[in-house]
Amino acid sequence: MGGMYRYIAALLLVPLLDSLFLVFVATQIGAPLTILIVVMTALLGMLLVRAEGRHTIRTIQRKLAEGEIPTNEILDGGLLLVAGALTLTPGLVTDALGILLVFPLTRIPIRAVVRDYVVVPYIDKQTGGFATGNVYIGGFPFDGDGSGDAAGTGASVGPGGPGGIGGSVGGSSGSEGGEDAYDLNEEAYEIEWEDEDEDREE
Repeated sequence: MGGMYRYIAALLLVPLLDSLFLVFVATQIGAPLTILIVVMTALLGMLLVRAEGRHTIRTIQRKLAEGEIPTNEILDGGLLLVAGALTLTPGLVTDALGILLVFPLTRIPIRAVVRDYVVVPYIDKQTGGFATGNVYIGGFPFDGDGSGDAAGTGASVGPGGPGGIGGSVGGSSGSEGGEDAYDLNEEAYEIEWEDEDEDREE
């Protein structure tokens, strides 16, 4: 919720600063010239957004036809939508921000920042690390910290979890004293040999 409040505060702060800047410019060069500048910058921004939008759509179509994923172009499309909204908003500050998002020389660094610090962390959080490949593949965290060695500790993996019932990894050779081992005493071997002796006598 704190992040949402910050975004709302920023959205409210930009128009306020823009209005104050318009009043300052109007007192310096006059109201008619200020209005003319605002209208001209808005028209220029809309023409640039339209041209860059068509170029971005063509690039997306070309990459899709070639079997590529147009990730950068999709981000460009989102930034161009924001640029169009900013240029339509009356004000010199919003028009300047919109024009910065339109030109490729300034849009590409902004796109990289948005991708690395906004889009990728968000998708990483939602998908559990699949966006960057930081997926936990170290197996079962034996001993609680993932440092257990299956061959040396004799930790088991099964329905009972690590160390539970359902099967053992590494056997019982890693346990000291044979506490968890299944001991086959000498009687088991004697029974097996006795059966074989009886078959030979028959």
